[in-house]
Amino acid sequence: METTLIIFKPDAVQRGLCGKILSRFEDKGLQVVGMKLTQITQKLAETHYEAHKERSFYPGLVKFMTSSPVVILALRGNGAITIARNMMGATFGSKANPGTIRGDFGVSNSFNLIHGSDSPEAAERELKLFFAPGEVLNWNRAGDAWIYDMAGGKPE
Repeated sequence: METTLIIFKPDAVQRGLCGKILSRFEDKGLQVVGMKLTQITQKLAETHYEAHKERSFYPGLVKFMTSSPVVILALRGNGAITIARNMMGATFGSKANPGTIRGDFGVSNSFNLIHGSDSPEAAERELKLFFAPGEVLNWNRAGDAWIYDMAGGKPE
């Protein structure tokens, strides 16, 4: 099982889309193992997006991410990173396919509603930035037996 970081960005929070987006992940079968509403600090935004520091959009991205509360999620599931990224769709709503989160809820080439870790290494780094030890929980869902075929000893 893999755990990924998801951020419902300020535009998703301000537009009241968090419940609709969260239900998509839960409906798919991903498990919420951490969740909080928070205001990202300037320092945390700069650290989270440091890979983009030299890019022209970096100052605006940091300003945007600190402009409003965000919802931070830790989602777990078999292949959670790839599943979540496929559900999110192309980076910009104007280019995202219908049926994806960005395709259904976004049109902007600046605001894109959601962030998701793009690799296991990124997920590990990002989860540590946004969740303190003990805030990402391990718990058993009764419905997992109906989400994953465990006949081979591992989730499929």
